Amino acid sequence: MADKAKKTKKELECDQKLSELTGDLQRTHADFENYRKRAEVEKISARQAGKASTILKLLPVIDNIERAITYTPAELKDNTWVQGVAGLVRNLEKSLEALDVRRIEAKVGTPFDPELHEAIQFDEDAVGEHEVVAEELQAGYLLNQQPIRHAMVRVTRQ
Repeated sequence: MADKAKKTKKELECDQKLSELTGDLQRTHADFENYRKRAEVEKISARQAGKASTILKLLPVIDNIERAITYTPAELKDNTWVQGVAGLVRNLEKSLEALDVRRIEAKVGTPFDPELHEAIQFDEDAVGEHEVVAEELQAGYLLNQQPIRHAMVRVTRQ
């Protein structure tokens, strides 16, 4: 009978140890899963940051080409070389769209949105209730629906 009591005590100790080890294993497994998920999120975030950084370096090229097209002398407007340069902007914008980069809407009359637009100038003399874009000074862009560069605009009231 004493032998049975010892065996039961040993079984209880083994069951307790097994329970502790199982709990440790479950916690370790949960910690690893949390680490794996966190590492995946960080990897995606780093990839997006790298993508945004690269795109931000390319945007001034588009700005310069657009400025050159805007200030093209009237006698050169129909020149095929000038039209080819103008086509560069369209090609670059198509490439950016493939990367999920979109231009921010900042046409004249568009409601001013501080989330998307950066007001560089404000027409203090204008009267009206609503702030709207009076002029786009520099294009802004969204990457994955988030602004990576705000549109610089002149704002007025209507």
